[in-house]
Amino acid sequence: MATTARRRTTLALAHALSAAERGLPVIPLSPAKLPAIPSPHRHDPARAALPCHGECGRPGHGVHDATTDPAAVRALFAAAPWATGYGIACGRPPHHLIGIDLDIRSPATGTGADTDTDPGAMGALRQSALQHLFTIPETTTVLTPSGGRHLWLTGPPDVVVPNSAGRLAPGIDIRGSGGYLVGPGSVSAHGAYRFAPGSAWLPPAPCPRPLLRLLAPPEHRPEHRTDLCLGRQAAPPPPPGGDRAPRGEGLVQFVGAAHEGQRNTRLFWAACRAYENGIGDGLADALVGAAVRAGLSEREARATIASAARLLAGRRP
Repeated sequence: MATTARRRTTLALAHALSAAERGLPVIPLSPAKLPAIPSPHRHDPARAALPCHGECGRPGHGVHDATTDPAAVRALFAAAPWATGYGIACGRPPHHLIGIDLDIRSPATGTGADTDTDPGAMGALRQSALQHLFTIPETTTVLTPSGGRHLWLTGPPDVVVPNSAGRLAPGIDIRGSGGYLVGPGSVSAHGAYRFAPGSAWLPPAPCPRPLLRLLAPPEHRPEHRTDLCLGRQAAPPPPPGGDRAPRGEGLVQFVGAAHEGQRNTRLFWAACRAYENGIGDGLADALVGAAVRAGLSEREARATIASAARLLAGRRP
């Protein structure tokens, strides 16, 4: 057993050093996914009551110990020979990492994508992308032992994203400033964390600005203007002829001209306009046809239009 434990610690250190080489600040973690080094002030109640983020010069301050220096990483693991994993500090330069922690097992709630085929938090994130007009980027993704996944995104240095649990949607936790993600290669009491296939060498993608607006507190949000239907961000450029064109031809043309990466968002926006103007049901088949010509499947297109219909139904007086 002792040999197995030493091997896990050695492997965790190797993975942590690899992450540090990529500019990701790391700390050792216990099998419980908690910082492995206890606080140096735990036996001093008076000192423990005072905030210390490592100013005392000793390790044991959780995410505040995180470093990219190889010698310092080795020293941290030497102080925690029971460590079986490592944490990656979020919100720190140079990447200013933002972690999207998706619990795939959680049921999606509210209006959304086709939950029969897209369940859980991933479905809720995709629905949020439809409602707020952003595309979930291809990015570093880590699979968790529980069946969830962590998406790694980068943020701008002047925007502080706080940690949150379920605020964006049920089953979605956000790891931001002061938080950490369990790094791939870590082994917890419940199993191993590993890169999703094809994801290991992807750089963390920039966080889409509409998503950043949802995650950041008001004082740190990027400047934006409000769209009346979506209530979160500016709408795409208006379709030719405006969204009140007879029988909605402009909306249909707008959807038909969509390129890959914007088809769902254009369709959702156009469907919102159609239902706002009382022509949603009558225009649905034409919008589906335009979306299919642009590259969506009919099932996906109808699910997107149904989401718009449910959203607008909840806002009608």
